[in-house]
Amino acid sequence: MAWLNYHHLLYFWTVAREGSIARATRKLHLTQPTISAQIHRLEESLGEQLFTRSGRRLVLTEVGQVVYRYADEIFTLGRELQDVLAGQPTGRPLRLSVGIADQLPKLLAHRLLAPAFGLAEPVHLLCREGKPDRLFADLTTHDLDLVLSDAPVTAETRVRAFNHLLGETGVAVFGVAPLAEKYRRGFPRSLDGAPFLLPAAGTALRHSLEEWFDRQRVRPSIVGEFSDSALLKVFGMGGLGLFAAPTAIGDDIRRQYEVKAIGPLDGVREAFYAITVERRLRHPAVVAISEAARERLFA
Repeated sequence: MAWLNYHHLLYFWTVAREGSIARATRKLHLTQPTISAQIHRLEESLGEQLFTRSGRRLVLTEVGQVVYRYADEIFTLGRELQDVLAGQPTGRPLRLSVGIADQLPKLLAHRLLAPAFGLAEPVHLLCREGKPDRLFADLTTHDLDLVLSDAPVTAETRVRAFNHLLGETGVAVFGVAPLAEKYRRGFPRSLDGAPFLLPAAGTALRHSLEEWFDRQRVRPSIVGEFSDSALLKVFGMGGLGLFAAPTAIGDDIRRQYEVKAIGPLDGVREAFYAITVERRLRHPAVVAISEAARERLFA
């Protein structure tokens, strides 16, 4: 069994934190050659390069970033152990790192994450928005605890992760008052030629909307396409066009964006997932998010 030399790991961690070997020497009270040699031995034992040079600066490689995150956890826990043994409270919040797919409505993301703050212990939330494929990749390096998405991981993604269905909701069309008054009459036939804002091509909701338009034989006038769901709704609030959104957060959408519901899209459903590398959820905050979504938000 290979053993990790924690002295070597400590020297690496200190250099990464301080930003240079020179500053680490003052922190560790060791010479530069000694620290350089210990880090080189750590790289040999791991079989990976941890630093690369950019001019006169040391920069962490991708593997170095992963090792640094683990080292940070290890030595932070070590300090906590000393505090506990000394009878001092740790005061350390539960860390929850979440990736949010860029097409997930921000209001829905807030509603989904809110139950994590109802736990007895404090939670430190880190949110990152991005393309699902990139977020799924970050799951595998344990940079994220979960990804919230409107589409599940599939075999094509080539990432070993598990889909945990949070729930499903209907979809309705919204618009500012003048547009709502105009297009509510004769809905859904009234949508033929109506100005419409669509999510970006390739998204789950875009696909569902296009199928629904075909079934209803209506052709809205597409005036904008957006990869960011919040930006789409801001343009909708400005009266540029109608837009579709989940009915589960319909009240929130009406209040925040000052729009009115025009009508439901019968047969269109949106599903939302918590995606993790665990088959069974264990993180207390993720469990709270999942349970609240199923029992309340999407009940």
